[in-house]
Amino acid sequence: MAVGHLNASTFEVAMLGAAVWLPWLVVGLPAGALVDRLAGKPLMVFCNVASTVLLTSVPAAVALDALTFPHLALVAFGTAVATVFFSTAYQRFLPSVVDVDFLPAANARMQGSESVAQVVGPSLGGLLAAAFGAAAGLAIDAMTFLASTACLVAIRTREPVRKAPAESLRKIPHEIAQGLRYLLRDPYLRVIAAFSASTNLAGSMLQAVLVIYLVRDLGLGEWTAGTVLSLVGVGGIAGAAVATPVARRCGTARGLLLCQLCSAPFALLMPLATPGAGLAFLVVGGAVTTAGVIAFNVVFGAFRATYVPRHLLGRVVASTRFLNYGTMPIGALLGGIVGTALGVPAALWISAAGTTAAVLILFIGPVSRQRDLPAGPAAAEDAVPKP
Repeated sequence: MAVGHLNASTFEVAMLGAAVWLPWLVVGLPAGALVDRLAGKPLMVFCNVASTVLLTSVPAAVALDALTFPHLALVAFGTAVATVFFSTAYQRFLPSVVDVDFLPAANARMQGSESVAQVVGPSLGGLLAAAFGAAAGLAIDAMTFLASTACLVAIRTREPVRKAPAESLRKIPHEIAQGLRYLLRDPYLRVIAAFSASTNLAGSMLQAVLVIYLVRDLGLGEWTAGTVLSLVGVGGIAGAAVATPVARRCGTARGLLLCQLCSAPFALLMPLATPGAGLAFLVVGGAVTTAGVIAFNVVFGAFRATYVPRHLLGRVVASTRFLNYGTMPIGALLGGIVGTALGVPAALWISAAGTTAAVLILFIGPVSRQRDLPAGPAAAEDAVPKP
């Protein structure tokens, strides 16, 4: 919408990318503490309804010829706030739906489906925008939140009774600190969080300028650009499919390393893309890099669900995402600044180099020295008092 309908500049597009991830810095940590004390399903339904209303407002504004850039930025930020609460709540809700013996497998599937959706969603958005226009694509996007709500309503599981919010809201800062301390003190979680934050910083530079690169630098039409993004998204599906077999055959710790060692260097192919056959560099580089990221997320998500004590899971998830996603608005703005000052290809090269170099962080700490990650709850559980 920003590029095609409002003819936004490179930096304005980057600002939209930053708005999508900024809520993780603003409300990411309080969300974890609130989710740990609220019923998950009603909260997720509310987030879906809010996202539906916000997204529907964009095609409505287009129909009235009243769409502005601040409106787009507000929708991007608002739907992202809803995403923060929804994604944190669903991870806290899952153990209420699935018996503990099946939790690792269920979490792996949930992580896989979420990761694939995060990759395939933008790809399908590109195709919808090319086929029906970006405004219609956003209207269809809004309807998917209603479908999600219908699925949630169909779940009949009763959640455990939580503390009344009014009873302990004053404890939220303390509980936020508990989640952060647990994350930063744990030798596995802090290394993986540092790696993910660095990778996301580099990757968000690419995301911020990729559409500009395809449309303005390579001269692709909307349909071709959407097709390229969809082909890159295939890598996410492949990564989700191979994650569990790789972890089972090679070990979960080695699987994390292999996922990145074998995929991250392919990011260096993407800036080599040219119109025509040269698009293969971008498609192959993007697909393989994406496959590695998705496979990594699936293995790590399954590990975290069983490793972190249940009463801390919401806060640890929120703390992890606060660090991981908190670098993304910074990366998006950097992408816009570099793309404006030095050109979009320069931003792609810096992003690719950062993605490749970030793998070295995984060799710090115990992750690189063993075959498997711990299978049970962390030994440090007793060191953190239950709220």
